[in-house]
Amino acid sequence: MRLGVLGSGKGSNFVAIADAISSGRVAAEVALVVSDVADAGILAHARDRAIPWIHLPPGKFRTKLDDEAEAALIAALVEARVDLVVLAGYMRILKGELLRRFEGRVVNIHPSLLPSFPGLAAWKQALDYGVKVTGCTVHLVDQGIDTGPILAQRAVEVLDGDTASSLHERIQKAERELYPAVVASLARGEIHARGRVTGGFAG
Repeated sequence: MRLGVLGSGKGSNFVAIADAISSGRVAAEVALVVSDVADAGILAHARDRAIPWIHLPPGKFRTKLDDEAEAALIAALVEARVDLVVLAGYMRILKGELLRRFEGRVVNIHPSLLPSFPGLAAWKQALDYGVKVTGCTVHLVDQGIDTGPILAQRAVEVLDGDTASSLHERIQKAERELYPAVVASLARGEIHARGRVTGGFAG
C-alpha cells in the first residue's frame, strides 16, 4: 500500500508510521509527504528518511485549500500512485474533489473519543468539560468536520491535576500507538466499512 501523508506541523504521527514501516509492522511505503507549511517539521523528517516530499501552498483561504491548491494536491497524490491518504496533523479542511477522488481512502486521527469534542484543541475541550476519560480516534474523512466513520479508538484517562499540556501529551502517546496499528490493518485489507459501521481492526 502506497501512502500519501499530509501534515502541517512536527510530524510525530508520521514518524510513528514511518518507524513502524521500517520495522516491518506496517506493510506499506510512504510514497509522498505533503505540507502546506514550508518549514514544517514533517518535511524535515521526510528529508531525513529520503522520502519524497513537497510543499504545496494552500492558497488564499485560512482553513481550507483553494481550488488551484486542491487540484495541485490531487495531481501530486495521483502522480505518486497513492492508495491511502493519511492526515497527520494537517490543518486544512479537505472537501470537494479530493474526497471524491479518494473516496473511502482518506484517514485522520483526532485527539478525542469522537463524536465528543470535534474541532480544534479537543484535549482542552475535554478538560474544560470535566470528563474523566477522553482519548483519540482514527476515522475515515468525509465532507463534515471529524464526522466520518470511526475505524478505531483508544481511551486515555483524565487524571486529577491534569493540565491541557499534560493531557495532550498522553493523548499524543496513544495516537502514536494507535495510528500505525490502524494503517497496518488497512494495508492488510482487514478493515471494512458499511456506512457508519466499521469492523476488522486488529490492533
